Amino acid sequence: MKRLCQLLALVLLAAWPAFAQNTYVAPPESLIVDGVPKIPAALAETAGRYASFRSASLSDWHPTRHEMLISTRFGETPQLHLVAVPGGARQQLTFFADSVSNGRFHPNGGDYVVFMKDVGGGEWYQLYRYDIKTGEVTLLTDGKSRNLMGPWSSDGDRMAYMSTRRTGKDTDLWVMNPADPKTDHLLTQLNGGGWQPEDWSPDDKKILLLEELSINESYLWLVDTATGQKTELTPRNVTEKVSYGEARFSKDGKGIYVTTDKDSEFHRLAYIDLETKQPTYLTTSIHWDVEAYDLAHDGKLLAFVTDEEGLSVLHVRDTTNGKEMPLPHIPSGVIGGLRWHRNGHDLGFSLNNTRGPGDCYSIDVANEKLERWTTSETAVKTESFPPAELIHWKSFDGKTISGFLYKPPAKFSGKRPVLVVIHGGPEGQSQPTFLGRNNYFLHELGIALIYPNVRGSTGYGKTFSLLDNGMKREDTYKDIHALFDWIAAQPELDSARIAVTGGSYGGHMTLAVSTFYSDRIRCSVDVVGMSNLATFLEHTEAYRRDLRRVEYGDERDSKMREYLEKIAPMNNIEKIKKPMFVIAGKNDPRVPVSESQQIVDALKKVGTPVWLMIANDEGHGYRKKPNQDFQFYAAVEFLQEYLLK
Repeated sequence: MKRLCQLLALVLLAAWPAFAQNTYVAPPESLIVDGVPKIPAALAETAGRYASFRSASLSDWHPTRHEMLISTRFGETPQLHLVAVPGGARQQLTFFADSVSNGRFHPNGGDYVVFMKDVGGGEWYQLYRYDIKTGEVTLLTDGKSRNLMGPWSSDGDRMAYMSTRRTGKDTDLWVMNPADPKTDHLLTQLNGGGWQPEDWSPDDKKILLLEELSINESYLWLVDTATGQKTELTPRNVTEKVSYGEARFSKDGKGIYVTTDKDSEFHRLAYIDLETKQPTYLTTSIHWDVEAYDLAHDGKLLAFVTDEEGLSVLHVRDTTNGKEMPLPHIPSGVIGGLRWHRNGHDLGFSLNNTRGPGDCYSIDVANEKLERWTTSETAVKTESFPPAELIHWKSFDGKTISGFLYKPPAKFSGKRPVLVVIHGGPEGQSQPTFLGRNNYFLHELGIALIYPNVRGSTGYGKTFSLLDNGMKREDTYKDIHALFDWIAAQPELDSARIAVTGGSYGGHMTLAVSTFYSDRIRCSVDVVGMSNLATFLEHTEAYRRDLRRVEYGDERDSKMREYLEKIAPMNNIEKIKKPMFVIAGKNDPRVPVSESQQIVDALKKVGTPVWLMIANDEGHGYRKKPNQDFQFYAAVEFLQEYLLK
């Protein structure tokens, strides 16, 4: 018997390599896959290392202690954690199936945190209270409407927020004391979905309210917190459309700080006197956008970040004399989550770059000390990852377009295939941040990556950001066509092997390029993209429809409708000749899953190879790690099949 067992063990051992080679990764139960082949387990073992990383982003400072509230992931989704000291352990606070990426301490003592969370990526956010002592979580909103968290009052016991509770479409201004949800009340009824409370006045008698109509048109209002009556602060009847961004009251309440492109191509930081309504511009000498700022609690220091050709530059300015404060060296990258501690000298922020997925830092401006609070793990060593190379090319009309090129390591010889990755928005910008799973394409498959910033992107002036609006939509497709010509002129790149991918509007661009320039590409990967801008506008959620019409055109206008239908990839199916992988989320409120399903069905009818993946528990892009991983593995298989062969 013993001898028989030994022989059986030897037989199984000999067969093990073949057995292992025939094992596959099963898709998560939430995923619907159609046309996607089985994913070998061996691929997951190698590519999976590039999916094994996490990042950390700053949510808030504790109001009385030197501690950070951050968002990071230990399990399947990002959750809120507390970090007590720089480099200290991360204490997880929230435990949900869906991600929690923001939270704010109660300013008076930090005894609880208010945070937002949706279900299944549907973006119908609810507000919750997490009690630090007990760990109990209390739902603060109705559980049905879409709610967006706003600022704390100056007295620290009330919070302003937006809610669609009244109509399901309009975002009204509400106020509550989160410690007592019964205090919740509607303050001001509003029309449309582009409203956001920015700040409370020092005496809490006014709320500063932002109304956004488009990327280049917005207005500021003052709302009386006793009556709910709103008064327009910035003029509406002007010939020039003006954009206003983040806004804060000065400490004395006599004025506000705001970012604006008034009389400028770029968003400058300005101070508006509330009595004269006249702005004083504070960053005129900087010819780039001020993309974020924060005012210290005592009003004495102003920190702001400029976006300079995609990279962040941090400034701290003394509001009493306008002088810049000296700062320590900060690693190159993209800064977010800028936030002063209440002590007035510790400035926290998140930093992301090509060698790191994102971590939390702080600067003590009193002694110019930089401290790193988190060190996020990656399974792959990233120290040798090269920085992005800034590239430029001329488009069809002579305009200069830019982007970032990532070259494969020297171990790959010969001309390299190219994956063009188009950002969403369209009012967005590709920046040299951590590539995440895409590092596998670069470092293991030898695929060069190009992240273009086509016309319509932000960061290059308001004129550039408006070059794709309405009936100019096709011009941005042509920017990618011109990029293909640039690729063809590069001796190290293979213009015969190009793939295109992108998410959201980048997904629409992917579909459009696949339609009108099919002869220039091998294949494409569309992630939650719009296959017809007219049907997209009809079916996107009502609270965002008017905002999108300003960008894409109003589909209710007959001429605009005719144009949108003419350029729709959905209506030009016969022109799509190359294989396509389509990825969508069933609960997507922005780009309905029907936009993906309809083009897949049409491609099947004409016989174009198409793969489909739909997640039943996701919305506008996948957030859950198992879904993200399987999407990644399938994309690797797709590119190996259609780009690399």
